[in-house]
Amino acid sequence: MEGDELQKPNGLPVETLDMIAQKKHAAMLERLSNNHQSRLQQSAARRTAADFSSPSFESVQSFLSLFSDAKRSVEADLHRCRAIAAADPKAKSQIKLELDKVSESISDLEKIVSEHSYFLPPYEVRSSLKTIEELKEMVESANAEIAPRKKFTFKSKASSKKEPAALAKESEQFITVSNAASQNISLSDSPGFRNKQGEILIKRFRVSESEGDFSIVDLDSCDVYLKGRFRALFIHRLRNCRIFTGPVLGSILIEDVNNCLFMLASHQIRIHQARECDFYLRVRSRPIIEDCSGLRFAPYRLLYEGIDKDLSDSGLEEETRNWANVDDFRWLRAVQSPNWCLIPEEEFVAVRNISELEEKSGDT
Repeated sequence: MEGDELQKPNGLPVETLDMIAQKKHAAMLERLSNNHQSRLQQSAARRTAADFSSPSFESVQSFLSLFSDAKRSVEADLHRCRAIAAADPKAKSQIKLELDKVSESISDLEKIVSEHSYFLPPYEVRSSLKTIEELKEMVESANAEIAPRKKFTFKSKASSKKEPAALAKESEQFITVSNAASQNISLSDSPGFRNKQGEILIKRFRVSESEGDFSIVDLDSCDVYLKGRFRALFIHRLRNCRIFTGPVLGSILIEDVNNCLFMLASHQIRIHQARECDFYLRVRSRPIIEDCSGLRFAPYRLLYEGIDKDLSDSGLEEETRNWANVDDFRWLRAVQSPNWCLIPEEEFVAVRNISELEEKSGDT
């Protein structure tokens, strides 16, 4: 009919139906937009969680900031204990309580290092452990000054009695090795080869010498062969040398060597300031390098009559493949250090059999 609005079979005007359709369409678009925004937010949340849990440089920096704040807090507490003692020398019971709190704070700090050691660079683990040891010494010193009559001991929480992470434990062991080498051992006092050039130097360690130390110092263009087992080896200032040794019961410390080849077996090996050197190792813990470049690593390839027994008696009969797990204490990034690599198998030197070599006296 003329003048009447056009109607659909359901009886509603066309304009009304258009408005309803437009509203439904807008609502659908809004739902799609909300769903998309929700997915974006969930994705962002997953990325944030992944970044937080990853061993990124930012997370390392967060740990270092936390550790630094905790260290300053402990130092401030120690200062306050000394201030209390200066103001009232008779307040020993109060001071003792304060020192106990400080020791608990240090135990907490040690726990933090242990819990975070899985993503920390080895250098930071070692540095943190060293700082903790220094703080403990400061507390012991303060206790000796303030309350000398009572023996002070650190109280550890149950959780801190657990063994630390493997990397932290290794780092702590090497701190001990380094301190012993630099403070308690004089290289000039131990037997060894020194100040030689262009010589072949051979020594066979007898059973009676197995508890001794040995030093190799200031050699140029020499070949050194050490058969048998002994306690510790110190290597310093070598140029263009080749060093072949039987098992070392304890540790090997190497410093300032250039263009050398080493074939060594030991429980611990630490290398400082080495340049362009090849290492063929049998080692129980991860080798550690510092301030080095151009180093290459491969498995131990030395033979002599009785070496299997020497390795077994030294606890080195098992091939751990730690020669391929090198820690560079000066490389803080998560990617491979540029200062060392593995020697391709086709470039391995031949197995070295030194059974027939006879001992030369040198200056041991």
